[in-house]
Parts: sequence; C-alpha cells; structure tokens
Amino acid sequence: MKNFDTIAAVIRERRNRKTAAMNGQPIDHQQIETLLALADWAPTHARTEPWRFVVFEGESRKKFCSDHAALYQAHTPEESFTTAKYQNLLQQADLASHVIVVYMKRQELKKIPLVEEIAATGAAIQNLLLGAEAMGLAVFWSTGGMTFHPSMKEYLGMAEEDQVMGILYLGYSDEPAPPAKRNTPLSEKISWR
Repeated sequence: MKNFDTIAAVIRERRNRKTAAMNGQPIDHQQIETLLALADWAPTHARTEPWRFVVFEGESRKKFCSDHAALYQAHTPEESFTTAKYQNLLQQADLASHVIVVYMKRQELKKIPLVEEIAATGAAIQNLLLGAEAMGLAVFWSTGGMTFHPSMKEYLGMAEEDQVMGILYLGYSDEPAPPAKRNTPLSEKISWR
C-alpha cells in the first residue's frame, strides 16, 4: 500500500476540463512524451498494444481544428449543420497546448476480441489522463464533432477496422477543477455474492 494514497488522490481528483478553461500556456514536449510513455504501459491481452496516438502541437493543432471543422461542414446534412458547432470545432484548441487523437489499431489476425482491444486502448487513455492530472495539466476528452465519422478515419489514414477513441485536448488551466460527483451511489453498482 506504499503508493495507494497517492494514486487514489490522483484518481479522485482527475476531471475532464473544457478547453475554454485552459490558458494557452504551452506544455513542454518532453512532458507529452512522458505521458505517452505512461499510456504505453496499459494492460493488453497477448501484448497486441492496440493504442495509437496522433499528436498535434504548435501550428498543427490549429490546422487539425480547421480540418475537423471542414469535415463537419462537408459531411453534415444541411438540416443538422449549425454554425455554433462549426465555430466550436474550429476554435477548440485555441487555448490548448496539444491535441492528441487516440485510436485503436485493429490487429490483422483478429485473434483478440474487439472489445478487449477497445478496453486496452481505453486503459491507455486512462493512464495518460491520470499522468496529466499528476502533472497538473488540464485535459478535455472529446468524442464530439466527427470523432466517430468515417471521414476522420480517412483523414488520419486509418484502416476501416480501426476505431477512434477520442480527441484529447491538453493544456494548463488557472481555474479550479469542478467538484467531484457521481450520479449513482457505489452501493447500487455492486452486487456482493
């Protein structure tokens, strides 16, 4: 139990932080590499290590947001398109330091069930999120916009069976984290046998 209190505190304090709460301060490149190395230690059945990261930093993060907004405009039916959502996608990283698209790379042999590969990639994301919290970074895990649309896979050069798991916007924030809350008591989520 030598590290339990530390890891428990990091887990309890981690929050999804909107990019509007970020302050535009850049994160050192080495810190991002450290977080990605931590993500790489996620559990993985048969060591398939299906997680992949596409990192946008500097001007490329703004280019990604511009391209993301363009994908939304090009692939959204006119009756569903909103200028507000387009502008939000366009400006999403204005105050973020880095944007990381995380996806699950499906193995060619497919001997590991898809759900396990998705779970492993989710665990890699959680490692990254917890590491960011411990570093004092703010992260917004987004699945909005065109995250799950085939056009995003094409944009990133992914295979058809790969799956985008989310877009992580990382930065610093001067605002306090929102308070912790859960909608369902833990006792209602556990069945003791």
